Formats: sequence, structure tokens, C-alpha cells
Amino acid sequence: MRNVLKVLVSSRIYILAILGISLYIAISQLHISLWFVLLGGAITGVVFGKVFCRWVCPMGLIMELMMSLSPDGKVRQMYQYHKVGCPIAWISGWLNKFSFLRIHLNQDSCITCGKCDKQCYIVAMEPQKFSLYKPGMEEPGSSYTCSKCLQCVAACPNGSLKYSAKRKIS
Repeated sequence: MRNVLKVLVSSRIYILAILGISLYIAISQLHISLWFVLLGGAITGVVFGKVFCRWVCPMGLIMELMMSLSPDGKVRQMYQYHKVGCPIAWISGWLNKFSFLRIHLNQDSCITCGKCDKQCYIVAMEPQKFSLYKPGMEEPGSSYTCSKCLQCVAACPNGSLKYSAKRKIS
């Protein structure tokens, strides 16, 4: 299962391109109501958390392409600001705390290498507030801004981070 997740995460931009362009075509050419898109975004938010922005959204695809042109922090922060007017981002961001699937850390097997934090754009924007493995800091995966790119989970060398429904890993 871990290898499947790594393949999905490494292919995420292609998945986003396919789903984002398909959604754009469905809205613009097939005249799918935005209410259905909002409902779909809310349902995916309940199950997966805020995945819509980084895995499905056509605007998310445009922002990803812009981020790839300039990897500095200001462009990454701009990715957050485009979500201000998006009701799907509001709903699914709020649902990150309550979603069925979440990012969990098994502290017993964590080797505190920090590879997860280096991959997390939430930690990069606010390193004094968020960490996936440091005790006493907020979990980025439960944050409103986490879009479940899952690069942190894929970067974990020994599988201490999981994206699952289990609250505690034993």
C-alpha cells in the first residue's frame, strides 16, 4: 500500500491535470452546475479532507503550474491566497479536522529525521507553529490550509506517517 501511495503522490500533478481539465470541460461544455461541484467537494472533504484543491481543482492546476515556475516561498504562499474566494476550499479546509481519512504519526517508529517536515508546504510557511513529528507543535494535516498533497507521507523513510482512518497506529 505504501508503494501505491508513493506512485500516486509522484503522479499527483498528472492526476490533477486529468481531473482538473475534465472538471473544467464538464462545467464549461456540459454545463454541470457549480452546485454539484460544491456538493462533490464537500463529500470528498468529509471522507478525505481538503483534497479537492491539490487533486481535482482546475484553478489548483493553474496554481501548481505557477508554483513550479518559481519555487520560492512567496509563490507557495500565493497558492494559499487564491483559495480565499473558493467555497469548496472553505468547506473542505474546515473538514480537515473531522474527515474520515487523516495523516497520523506513529511516534514509536518515528526516527525524527525531519524528511516529512521538509516536504510539507504548511511547515515551510510557518515552521514555528507546525511540525509533523515534533512534540508540542500543531499537526499540519489537521490545519485548514493542508490540501493533502501527501508528500509528507510519501517522504517518510520507515512508514511512520500514514494516511488512514485509524486514529492511533499500533
